[in-house]
Amino acid sequence: QVRLVESGGGLVQPGGSLRLSCAASGFVFSLYDMSWYRQSPGKERGLVARLFSPENPGYSEPIYADAVRGRFTISRDNDKPIVYLDMNDLQPEDTATYYCDASRGTWGFRRNGSTGWGQGTQVSVSP
Repeated sequence: QVRLVESGGGLVQPGGSLRLSCAASGFVFSLYDMSWYRQSPGKERGLVARLFSPENPGYSEPIYADAVRGRFTISRDNDKPIVYLDMNDLQPEDTATYYCDASRGTWGFRRNGSTGWGQGTQVSVSP
């Protein structure tokens, strides 16, 4: 059974930092691209960052949404296995629920499969 469990969210002031974690199990982690998504009230869920599998023949550098590039960094530990999202210089517009997903090509466990999105981890940025 695929499990993706996010943690690390919280309330921070503008300019602050957080590290989100997503613990994965139930699949061969190293073979999958790992992504972070976020959703704010009234908005659609959108991609924040994607880190490709090192075993992906088309492996390339991570991709980031324009709004977070230069402030957020995605990384992975294939031994644990966990994917991280380091968020710096957080701003009120980063307030959202953050989710992770594992995918191969255009297919993701949560985005396309039967694994639900779950509760994610809440990030709130406020003075």
